[in-house]
Amino acid sequence: MSGVYRAVVKVADKFVPTKLRPLWEHEAGPKTIFFWAPAFKWALVMASIDEFRRPLEKVSPTQSATLAATGLIWTRYCLVIRPINYSLSLCNFALGLANGVQVFRAYNFQRSIKST
Repeated sequence: MSGVYRAVVKVADKFVPTKLRPLWEHEAGPKTIFFWAPAFKWALVMASIDEFRRPLEKVSPTQSATLAATGLIWTRYCLVIRPINYSLSLCNFALGLANGVQVFRAYNFQRSIKST
């Protein structure tokens, strides 16, 4: 697979405009996994946001708390690794935030059930 990917990058290299060349050549640019990891991880963020439509009795607070913690821990890690990966850090922060809100909603829902 890496041979195919390198061949695609080599062909695409000829078509990258001059103004986009710094992004293309960046150490965390589209030629590396540092670009593609956050690109695909945004699907997990979108799935977490889609969870807001589910009824709160079907939401797992444990799963949401785990995803929130994971997102926030990896946010920090993305800022200390080399190359610093700001796009992955932003993606992880969004994951932590979305699931943190979900945990808060689920906690309030559980608390309201116990008080009635």
